Amino acid sequence: MKKPLIKLALLITFAIAASLIIYYQAERVDKVMTVKDKLAEQNILEKVISEDTAYTYQNPKIMVNPYGNSPLTALIIFETNDLTAPTITVVGKDEKTTFTNTFVPSKKHILPVYGLYPDTENKVVLKVNNTITNLKIKTEALPKDLILPTSIKADKDELNQELYFVTPSSKGYTTGYDVNGDVRFYLTDNYLWDIKRLQNGHLMLSSSRLINPPYYTTGLVEIDLIGKIYYEYDLPGGYHHDVFEMENGNLLVASDDFKSGTVEDYVVLMDRKNGKILKTWDLKEILPTTYGLNEYATDYDWFHNNAIWYDKNTNSITLSGRHQDAVINIDYETGELNWIIGDPNGWNAEYLKYFFTGSYNFEWQYAQHAAEILPNGDVFIFDNGNNRSKIKDEYVDANNNYSRAVIYKINTDNMTIEQVWQYGKERGASFYSPYISDVDYLSNNHYLILSGGNSMKNGKYLNSPAGLTDVDALNSTLVEIKNNKVIYELQLPTNDYRAEKLSLYANNSYYLSEASIIGNMGETETDKSVRVIFNKNIDDTYKSKNISIKKESDRLVFTGTFDKDDDVKLILAGVFSNKTYNVRISKKPYTAMCVDVFNEDQKSEKITVNKYINDIGMKGKYYIFVKINGTVYDPNLYVQY
Repeated sequence: MKKPLIKLALLITFAIAASLIIYYQAERVDKVMTVKDKLAEQNILEKVISEDTAYTYQNPKIMVNPYGNSPLTALIIFETNDLTAPTITVVGKDEKTTFTNTFVPSKKHILPVYGLYPDTENKVVLKVNNTITNLKIKTEALPKDLILPTSIKADKDELNQELYFVTPSSKGYTTGYDVNGDVRFYLTDNYLWDIKRLQNGHLMLSSSRLINPPYYTTGLVEIDLIGKIYYEYDLPGGYHHDVFEMENGNLLVASDDFKSGTVEDYVVLMDRKNGKILKTWDLKEILPTTYGLNEYATDYDWFHNNAIWYDKNTNSITLSGRHQDAVINIDYETGELNWIIGDPNGWNAEYLKYFFTGSYNFEWQYAQHAAEILPNGDVFIFDNGNNRSKIKDEYVDANNNYSRAVIYKINTDNMTIEQVWQYGKERGASFYSPYISDVDYLSNNHYLILSGGNSMKNGKYLNSPAGLTDVDALNSTLVEIKNNKVIYELQLPTNDYRAEKLSLYANNSYYLSEASIIGNMGETETDKSVRVIFNKNIDDTYKSKNISIKKESDRLVFTGTFDKDDDVKLILAGVFSNKTYNVRISKKPYTAMCVDVFNEDQKSEKITVNKYINDIGMKGKYYIFVKINGTVYDPNLYVQY
């Protein structure tokens, strides 16, 4: 009995000693640098604003770009003795670019001003109790890399005072242009993907933080035009491409299940109030992953969903699978497949019953985007038109191709489909966008269309996303059509993902409130634990990797530049346990063909990677080690949870 007891005693002694060593080290090392918490800073700012209203309307306080990320906005702050409904007017160059809004009655007034001109002493008229005060609000110049139009066509008799908002697919800014093509809004932070106006008047955009490369973000932000964030919504699988607000406010989100080994084939329903995932749809359980694939598909990006739309009339969800050239509709409750719009070539016979039969003078769509259901049940799609065939011998070259907006009328009783409207084919290759792009229904016979991904090299149009090859020229064409007449056209020398036409003042939706994060990104998956008893201080090899370790409000961020064959692990050593995380070194950890917003330089021999360790499941103090190609380094850092 003595030997087992001796062994047990030795093990206990060793464990205590090891724990003491880690504890001692943790006490002497430096704490990981904490990144400024944007929401916490915003909450502090708003406390100051709420207490700083002792101004009159004759001499109000003016705060330009108060939240630091929307430079063409301001707050006007003052008090009145009685309940008063003030009016402000931002004076534009003409009637269509002058914006007026009357606010709800109050005694304390914090008025958002939208639509200022850049690098201008803007004239803003404040009217209170029939008294006029003329204000001058000076704004900064536009960033040098903000995209300006190359061409504008506007039938102002048909237009109103709304702005045209576009989100970039490459470097750039979410920007709003008026009918003259002047920039009247932009965000300096990377809030991208689709831009939606919510029922409460706020905007919904992607968060500015990545959860996985190349472009999967942590989730969404609910933000207004002045740049105030109301909520950040985080999801375990992050967010990409599109989101749909349900009638009760919950969010249908195009997300991922990274553990499954595939991407862009997963949809979740998120409770807006608490962040809980109420329902999921895994498209691998609904569709075959090997049928109908086009040349862009891979094993892990076989569907590439880029649109999500809920139709209350049929209680169904419509999705757009770019890599199957298929727009599909599934039952909201059961997830069962209802129908497929697309070329049936390459599909097994058992699935042909889900396809429609086209009528005379009909064309299928290819590599489509932005599918939605119109109020009358028709299906509205941006048909990118890549190759115009699933049969390689019949592929159409980009210089002879076109993209178009198309409306299909479907009959699910006899499974027939009719093409009832289209625009863009007549414009040929100059309107061809092999990726991204958008369509929006504004009203009956009134549409907004974005051909956002046109590019050229050596005088020829390209058939691949601009981010994946060298280009000489980029172009994005935004068109508003009413009763088959182009009433507005905006040409931009860039590539843009989506577009919306929105008013500046909707529901007077700005108010002071404490911002918060709803939901979470889940617990980060660990690798087999690595022992850290033998380690060395950082040396030239470690320093050459340009390693950075920082703490955000809800996760640890590890960044480094490595060779593709490096084996890298991040180790968090606690008093009683170690957590080890594999750092994958790859230029393209996940194939994502649609945009190239966040990718590093693909020509570089070195690869810059990020590893995110979420706070969920973490508690106490952890001493940080980095293992590179078998050597465990001690960067003399710890993180506290």
